[in-house]
Order: sequence, then C-alpha cells, then structure tokens
Amino acid sequence: MITQVMLIFTAALALALAATPAARKLAVRTNMLDQPAQRKSHRTPTPLLGGVAIYAAVLLALVLFGDKFYVHQVVGIIIGATFISFLGLWDDRMPLPAWGKLLGQAIPALILVLTGVRVSIFPWEMVNVVVTIVWVLFITNAVNFLDNMDGLSAGVAGMASAYFLLLAALSGQYLVGALAAAMLGACIGFLVYNFNPASIFMGDTGSLFLGFVLAAIGIKLRFPTNIPAVTWMVPVLVLGVPILDTTLVIISRLRRGKNPFTTPGKDHLSHRLVKMGYTRREAVLMLYLLGSIFGMIAVFTTQASLPEAAVVGLTVTLVGLAIIIYMEKTNPSQLSE
Repeated sequence: MITQVMLIFTAALALALAATPAARKLAVRTNMLDQPAQRKSHRTPTPLLGGVAIYAAVLLALVLFGDKFYVHQVVGIIIGATFISFLGLWDDRMPLPAWGKLLGQAIPALILVLTGVRVSIFPWEMVNVVVTIVWVLFITNAVNFLDNMDGLSAGVAGMASAYFLLLAALSGQYLVGALAAAMLGACIGFLVYNFNPASIFMGDTGSLFLGFVLAAIGIKLRFPTNIPAVTWMVPVLVLGVPILDTTLVIISRLRRGKNPFTTPGKDHLSHRLVKMGYTRREAVLMLYLLGSIFGMIAVFTTQASLPEAAVVGLTVTLVGLAIIIYMEKTNPSQLSE
C-alpha cells in the first residue's frame, strides 16, 4: 500500500509540474486570462487554466498507478470531479450566475450519492442524503471562496490532503489514501507556479475540483475504532480553514445587508490579515499554519472519547466565533469591492 500510494503522489507531483507550464501557455493562446480588478490583488492579466493541470495530474496519476479495483471504487468521485471541473472551466470562460453554478454543482453531488459515496451518520437514509449534498456543496464553494490570494487555495487544499493521507494511513484505508496522495502531489506541483507572485491561477476549474474531491474524501474516510458521534468531526476539523473563512464571509455580508454568494469584496480571512499589516505571503502562510493546527486537532479527535470530543468541538467552535468577532471589527467600508 505504502509503495503504491507514494508512487501515486510522485506521479501527481511530476505531472502537475509538467502540465502547469503547458496550461499557462494554452491560457495565453486562448485568451483565458484573469484581468485585474479593484477587488483582486494582481495588477497584470494572469493566465487561468491551472485547474486543468491539477485535474489532469490527479486523474492520470490514479489511472496510471492505481489498480483496476481502486479505479472502480472511486468511479463516482472521478465522474463527479470531471463534471464539476468542466463546469468550472465553463464559468472561467463565460461566467455563470450564482444559481446556475449551484445547480450545476448539485449534479456531481447527486452522482456521489447514487454511487454510494454518502454520509452514514444518521439512521434515516434521506437525512444522510441531504447532509451529503449540503456538505459537498458547502465545501466545494468554501474552497472556491478561498481562492482569493496567490497560493492560498492550493496550499490549504494541499494541507488538508496531507492530513487526510495521514489519517487514511493510520486507519489502513488505501482507497482514501491514494486519492489524498494524488491531491497532495498535484497541489504541491501547482504551488511551484502559483505561490506569490503567481504566474498562473487555478480558476474555478481547479478550486471547484479541489473542493469537491476534498468533500468526497471527507465522506469516504472511516474510523472503525471509534464511534460516528466522535469521528464526524474529523473531516470538519481538517477542512477548518475554508469552513471558517466562508462562515466569516457569510456572516459579514449578511450583517452588511449584502448577498453572501454574489457580492464580491475583500472580506475574507486573507484580506483582513493584510489589512492588519501582514504581507500577502505572511497572510497565506498564517492560514497554512492554521490549517495544520486544525489537522493536528483532527488527528487527536480520532482517538478521543465522546466527552473529550465534546470539549474539543466546543473549544474549536468558541475559538472560531472569537476569530469571527475579532475580524468583524474591521471597518465594513474597507471590505467592499
């Protein structure tokens, strides 16, 4: 298992390193460029299509070095991820309305449900289906929201993938581990070109893909040595940074009377850290660190008793609320486009 997982990781890393410059050239030739705007941090047109390189690296690494049994087991994830990647590519080319994107994202979420990738916490199947769809849509859009600064979304997704890989190894889950390894390799390979100052962006093609696959990995992850009342917290903690960022943005925009899903603005965690005086690199690295802290807490939670897990959950929730309250002290007039 370890050898094959390492092979998948290495292949995804190498493929991303090779495919990203090719995607950058293709973006320039096809005019797939992200133009500067007041709410954006870059000042020159920057190639998109980095997400195509990430998608290709993950998929090819799994197909080339994962066995047939593995590919069959994750066929629903692969189909759904392919659909949502093309949806993101379409949106990068011709921006879709918010309702159109959400409706499009619901289709791959349903694909997961129909292929057996679903939450199994509750005794009522319909509740599990609804929770699965809500989880997939929320995490997919949370990672998409997080793609607002050079290296941020890819780095946080890579950090989450690293912890998912560690957790899969500790629980002996090859299927989840291989998928997490492919994601980790692709994110690192892409970060070589995307870290500040970025020469290419992933676009919605990449951010929707990363969010969808991370949501699916969180569902597939199992911990047979502990009870579901405890282990449901593990993927939530691993994905704590995008969850916290999106919660902050939604609360902030609702407080200001704005639509949380269609209103652009520099009101994300990264933007607020920059307004506090940190450089963009420092802000991104701080969120990497926060993601690592969330991941370490998740590892502890896998072995926690129910009372210990309750304390962890309450503490993390209170700290998260404190961060949101503190960040909301920023002058609202500074958060608009």
